[in-house]
Amino acid sequence: MQVISSNKAKFLFSRELVRMHYFQKMPEGLNVDRLEDSTIEGGTQPIDNPTLFKADLLKVLDWLHALDKPSILEEKPCSTPLLLYDKNLSFDRLLFHYDGNPASAQLIKRFLVLFEYNISKSSATIISPSFIPKAKLKEEQELIQLITKSTAEASFIKFNFNRIGDFWSYAVQNQCTLLITTKNYQADLAKVLFHFYKGGMWYDRLSFFLGI
Repeated sequence: MQVISSNKAKFLFSRELVRMHYFQKMPEGLNVDRLEDSTIEGGTQPIDNPTLFKADLLKVLDWLHALDKPSILEEKPCSTPLLLYDKNLSFDRLLFHYDGNPASAQLIKRFLVLFEYNISKSSATIISPSFIPKAKLKEEQELIQLITKSTAEASFIKFNFNRIGDFWSYAVQNQCTLLITTKNYQADLAKVLFHFYKGGMWYDRLSFFLGI
């Protein structure tokens, strides 16, 4: 069953797993299990389109694992971010994936705005490619400064990771609790989750924030 939202997002898992939220900033100390479809006013202008889709990661993984082979999560990824939260959503240890593309930078900026009230005490790690074109160096530095300003502590690492599985492995090994990356990697992410879910390496404290 597909779900088609007001802004044309098409998820390949059940509509019952998806919640839509309309806010400019997520309230502090949220409990995602109790946060139903909601409109939270933020600012003086009304918000017409969803600013966040939310789905229970474990239920999505059960759907994914029941398939014969991994599947993408969205047929046509939309601009609204998707939060796949585990049973205990935590902002303690954030892992930002910056790949040098505009979508990656915009996603990180959007995340910092949406969760401003929840990440002030967070520890953040930013991973970007070892080689960044000179034209992107300014953007990279701006992102580092924004993340540093928004969190309690931040570290910056250069790795030649080219697969989302590398970021997942790093997150598991370093006990990160939330991976922020783009929907461009949703197919590879689905494969990783498909193969490792319920396995010996599975880490049940890691949630995902995906967007374009």
